[in-house]
Amino acid sequence: MELRGSSVLLTGATGGIGHAIARQLHAAGASLLLTGRRTDVLEPLAAEIGARATPVDLSDRAAVERLIADAGAVDILVANAALPASGDILDFSVEQIDRALEVNLRAPIMLSRVLGERMAERGSGHIVLISSLSGKSGQAASSIYSATKFGLRGFGQGLRGDLAPRGVGVSVVFPGFIRDAGMFHESGAKLPKGVGTSTPDQVAAGVIRAITQDKGEVDVAPIGMRAGSTFASIAPSMSAKVAKRLGGDKIAEQLAAGQANKR
Repeated sequence: MELRGSSVLLTGATGGIGHAIARQLHAAGASLLLTGRRTDVLEPLAAEIGARATPVDLSDRAAVERLIADAGAVDILVANAALPASGDILDFSVEQIDRALEVNLRAPIMLSRVLGERMAERGSGHIVLISSLSGKSGQAASSIYSATKFGLRGFGQGLRGDLAPRGVGVSVVFPGFIRDAGMFHESGAKLPKGVGTSTPDQVAAGVIRAITQDKGEVDVAPIGMRAGSTFASIAPSMSAKVAKRLGGDKIAEQLAAGQANKR
């Protein structure tokens, strides 16, 4: 799909990855409607790239409905917003679980359902769902986060089948560990030597490629991370043992501790 002259709704624009996606879409000639919870971050970005900004808490169903009405007939949806939701399942309250499900899974589904219908009526459009390599392989202390990200993958695959005959593309993007910005970076967790990371700009480039080349799935991670994710999907029990020996439990604890206040 051509980006120049297209209109884009980008959720989760206040984070570092959201900033990178917004700037690259703007550079490609798209006009954007940016959403996020932090107006102090959202409004300067909107001013920088000439975008519209709408503060939205995606855990609020009424706010999601208002966003859908405000978005109108956008050409492209990039559902990037997500809560970390890392940690042992027994450490989560029911309210925290509900919030993660609302923001990470229900909101993208509802936005895709309504905006996708509008795209289908026009016979063109594209939907990008930002998942995670945790949406291909679930590890300790990732049950809620992985549940939402696995859900996005399954939803995206099915949605692509539903909308392709109507001229609408659907892509799912799977970032690995992202340095310099985003959930992993902000948690302060440290990776073992040899475990590679990617940048927010690489995620944004993956989003651009997904849209312009109509890719069903795009991984954004070093080859070792991608190979490990593939291995985990084939042999999950063995993969879990390997991850434990490599210090996966320690990384999981660091992630959970660093992200607990963002659930």
